[in-house]
Amino acid sequence: MQRILIVDDDDEIRALLRQFLMNHGFVAEAAASGAEMDARLRTGRFDLIILDVMLPDEDGFSLCRRIRQDHRVPIIMLTGAVETTDRIVGLELGADDYVTKPFDARELLARIRAVIRRSATQGRADPGNLTLAFSGWRLDIVRRELRSTDHTLTPLSGGEFALLVTFAQHPQRVLTREQLIDLSRGRGYEAFDRSIDVQVSRLRRKIEEDPSDPELIRTVRNVGYIFAASVEAA
Repeated sequence: MQRILIVDDDDEIRALLRQFLMNHGFVAEAAASGAEMDARLRTGRFDLIILDVMLPDEDGFSLCRRIRQDHRVPIIMLTGAVETTDRIVGLELGADDYVTKPFDARELLARIRAVIRRSATQGRADPGNLTLAFSGWRLDIVRRELRSTDHTLTPLSGGEFALLVTFAQHPQRVLTREQLIDLSRGRGYEAFDRSIDVQVSRLRRKIEEDPSDPELIRTVRNVGYIFAASVEAA
């Protein structure tokens, strides 16, 4: 059974959400603070973390940053703010999705399943193309690892990994933002165009020699992006 960690300081939300997820077949654990979250992560493995932005000891953005330093577990952030800026900040820090409070529990459940499904199915590729090589990089789809020529591991969030796999599987082809959302997150997934721009920006900082003048992920004005590298099965 898939395990979910709920990090929220609201006792009622925490209890209701935990019971709701358990009723839908998940193993759900809860933490009321960053310190409790750390303790849970030390003692168990989780398939997804639901992370509230507003917490008493350390805000969710800071916790998201810390999680991404050591873990690749998918993260859905809960935010009470409707401003796009907060959503962008969460994505910049490595979150995979966001839900605005107050939220419909059924919508959150759908997003949880979509993020977990996307994470679990990224490795399902043609057996002959489980590792892709481009411009000195090696992308292992099964292990979900990106390594440079000196074998240094470059950490990627779930969203970044999904987007890079999409680019690497469709090289030298112009892809619109809508296509990138469909291919990396699944058809019917609701997202705004800016979220793809944020993920592209994060990827560029990790794989480009000069992110301000990208050679691999190039912008096609008023259309989308093109992955300009030659990709080979490794």
